[in-house]
Amino acid sequence: TSATRSPHPEMTHVPGTDRDQAVSELKFRDPVRARALIEALGRRTAELGRAPVSVMHVCGSHEQAIAKFGIRSTFPGGLNVIMGPGCPVCITDTPEVDEGVVLARQGVHIATYGDMVRVPGTSMSLADAQAEGAKIHVIYSAPQAVELARSTSDQVVFFATGFETTAVATAAVVLGGLPPNLSILSAHKYIPPVMEIVAEMPGTRVEGFLAAGHAATITGSAVFEPFVARHRLPVVVAGFEPLDILAGLVKLVELIRDRTPQVVNMFPRCVTRDGNLRAQEQLWRVFRPTGGRWRGIAHVPNGNLRLRDEFRSIDARRRFTIDLASLWDHAPSALTQSCICGDIMAGLSSPTDCTLFGQECTPEKPVGACMVSNEGACKIWHQYGGHPDLGGDA
Repeated sequence: TSATRSPHPEMTHVPGTDRDQAVSELKFRDPVRARALIEALGRRTAELGRAPVSVMHVCGSHEQAIAKFGIRSTFPGGLNVIMGPGCPVCITDTPEVDEGVVLARQGVHIATYGDMVRVPGTSMSLADAQAEGAKIHVIYSAPQAVELARSTSDQVVFFATGFETTAVATAAVVLGGLPPNLSILSAHKYIPPVMEIVAEMPGTRVEGFLAAGHAATITGSAVFEPFVARHRLPVVVAGFEPLDILAGLVKLVELIRDRTPQVVNMFPRCVTRDGNLRAQEQLWRVFRPTGGRWRGIAHVPNGNLRLRDEFRSIDARRRFTIDLASLWDHAPSALTQSCICGDIMAGLSSPTDCTLFGQECTPEKPVGACMVSNEGACKIWHQYGGHPDLGGDA
């Protein structure tokens, strides 16, 4: 367990511990403080006097930590913590994957992040296209796409995916100037609008949201204030260590108990109210929000990020003819049609509700996008033993 001096000692206070000891240092995985938070979470949930209390986190990294550290096994029986649409690979829509596949089959080099390669499109994935001889390159950062383009005279397309954090990196390389043979195929997504969809979805039972700390480092916590004002649901920004998540849930249940819809930043060592203003300036200089479908969920107004008109010369959708109909002769398989990834990402179902889970659909042979990405609910639950309830101490 690592320990570091906290720039925000108030964040280290844990109910039931000595204040002076708690503020002296922040141990992100301290079992004593974890147990104190678990006990506090149980008390706060019981104080509501009803069950279940349902909250949603919208980040695959939160689900990874919850599963990896067995945190779900410590939740009180009356608390239901749902994973929402927080996996950018999972919600990349089928036609967006198809665009990359069509370009690859036309001989264009495709550079993209690793998880995207195996995500199914209408009839094939980028991995399938690669097996046919297409030039698919796995990269780990936007600047690597620039390096790839500079190493060849062929046309290169950066199939850019991810939420605000990776969109800012794409914006930075665009503003830095691209090689003439490099284009951008943007499938970037913007998180706040999809929270609106979930809150308004018929049958939703979500009473509060745990927001992703890394996206909020860019946007700031204030980005959630209009949402809270409209829907009267609390939002707590949380980090990704066990104590971050537990403390965030304690605060979120407190707000639900007290019927106090507000935004609370429980990750102040990284997140401010206003966020990274320089990054925001670059993000909105390059991209514009537009409506579009998120795979399996719905049309999300302003949920997609597309290049602004002044960058049309590097926009792959304008630079190339992309004939998606060339893939549509192949109907989706019956297994694909049975996939319930959309309901899982909307918080209406769990991975184990799917009849394909762990049987026809595995990480080795994924049917749906949720089983592909390391941030996908199905892959996380499969990796950590189906329902990630590991038992034992935190």
